[in-house]
Amino acid sequence: MARAVFLAAFGAFALLALGAGGVHAAPKQPATKEPPAQTPANAGQAKPNQLDLKRDLPSPYSANAQGAQPTTANPNADAAYGAYQRGRYVTAFREATRRIETNPKDAAAMTLLGELYNQGLGVKQDPKRAHEWYRLAAAQNDANAMASLGLMAMDGRGQPKDEKAGRVWLEQAARKGQPSASYNLALIQLASDKPADLAAAVANFRTAAEAEVPAAQYALGVLYLQGKGVPKDTPQAAQWFRRAADNGDLGAEVEFAIRLFNGDGVPKDEARAARYFLHAAQRGNAIAQNRIAKLYVAGRGVPKNLVEAAAWNLAAASQGRSDAGLDQATAGLNPDERKRAEVLAADRASLSP
Repeated sequence: MARAVFLAAFGAFALLALGAGGVHAAPKQPATKEPPAQTPANAGQAKPNQLDLKRDLPSPYSANAQGAQPTTANPNADAAYGAYQRGRYVTAFREATRRIETNPKDAAAMTLLGELYNQGLGVKQDPKRAHEWYRLAAAQNDANAMASLGLMAMDGRGQPKDEKAGRVWLEQAARKGQPSASYNLALIQLASDKPADLAAAVANFRTAAEAEVPAAQYALGVLYLQGKGVPKDTPQAAQWFRRAADNGDLGAEVEFAIRLFNGDGVPKDEARAARYFLHAAQRGNAIAQNRIAKLYVAGRGVPKNLVEAAAWNLAAASQGRSDAGLDQATAGLNPDERKRAEVLAADRASLSP
């Protein structure tokens, strides 16, 4: 992984809740066969957590990623791209190959082949072949391929590790408005102590955020909350957290719930906050599990329910987030209630963010 490149960003950009992951091109497990088609009482500030780059960000072909949609000028584009989106990777490979045979300069098809080789989808995983296809597409000025080449150079994947070259590729792709490149470049720039780099990081985060990259939306929310690189603006922060949450960012769900509960930058709404906390808790976020347990104890935003409170408290504790106050508040459960809570907690302990 390209963690070494981004470690300096950790100290410069402490996030307020678990999860704002980074875009990363590290492949998933190889798929050699074509898969089937896929049609609180006290909700105070979450404990600060540094930027976590373990979660994969969108590849150029992920949903909502700028540039992912095939160009309408190519009548064959939908067949390859559509097959990829449906999980029909063998078909995607075949259609992309067919397109290149017809048009040796089909950059979108080249990038798609690079993606398939990079992740091992429908073909044997082969970073070097992926790199070759990305290079061919980049030579045709394809921004998505440039973004992937940047991450591969940062990682030393399919080529010797070269962080300087990786940044150059990311800069080229970001100048073309490629969202994942803009996000990754912003992370690098954020680690700098130069004002110009901070301003550039904000601009690149915004490019990615407007393209609906949730991690970038979360990042902008944090910057507005901290007044870092932008004027401090809690309503703006809350709205970026909301957009990121609506796009599935787990940390943003928690942050927006906190804003709602406290009326910080958004009208106070305990019931709505509880829904966000509960949804994040069901996705395995320990902070949210702790918060919703407190709300069930107090009966704020949700009906008072000590069994639910105990269950969520136990689930959070299983992730290392114990709470003596909640332990005491739920200590009076009778044996039957305690058993029910333990059963629920066991089910919820299997949840993972």
